[in-house]
Amino acid sequence: MRKLTYFIATTVDGFIGAPDGEADFIYAFLDPEFIGHLTAEYPETISTPGREQLGIADAAPKRFDAVVMGRGTYEPGLKAGVSSPYGHLREQYVVSRSLTVPPDPQVELISGDVAAEVRALKERDGLGIWLCGGADLAGQLADEIDEYIVKTYPVVVGTGMPMSRAGFGVRPLELTGCTALGGGQVVTSYAVKR
Repeated sequence: MRKLTYFIATTVDGFIGAPDGEADFIYAFLDPEFIGHLTAEYPETISTPGREQLGIADAAPKRFDAVVMGRGTYEPGLKAGVSSPYGHLREQYVVSRSLTVPPDPQVELISGDVAAEVRALKERDGLGIWLCGGADLAGQLADEIDEYIVKTYPVVVGTGMPMSRAGFGVRPLELTGCTALGGGQVVTSYAVKR
C-alpha cells in the first residue's frame, strides 16, 4: 500500500504561509546547501520548471510518483502559466470544488469525498503520494496521512496559515529522521503511530 506523506515547509512557529496564504518569504531560506539536499533526497518535489533550472529534469523520483494539492496551492503556478507544475510525476491531483475542467490534461481533479479518493489512490501500485498542501486539505486528510516530512525554516512570523486545520486532536508521531543544514533549516520526518 502506498503512503500519503505530508511534505511541507514551515516556520519555527508552525506556519506554512502568511494569513492570506502567500509564502514567498520562504524563498529567502533556499540557500545552496538546502537546495542541494532537496535535489539529492527529494528531487520529485521540485517543480518541473525548477528541475529544468537546476539541471535535474531527468532525475528519477525517489519517494513519490503522485502529488495531491489543494486549489490554493495550485493557483499561484496556474496564474504564472504553469498548469502542470509536477509534470514529471505519474499522477497530479488538484482538490477543488470550483474547478470543473482540469486546466491541463496531466492534472486530474478531485471534488468529492477527498479522504475516500486518497484511500483509493493509496491502494494503487506505485511510489508514495505527496500531500503538497495546504492547511485545509491537510485537515481533511489528517486521518489518511501516514508520514510527515517537515522542512522547518529559521524564521518566526507570529501568525499565518497553520500546517493543518484539522482541529484539536492528539495524533502521536514517531521521529524517523532529522537533518540539520548549515543555513539553519531542519528537515524532520515522522511516522504516524496507528
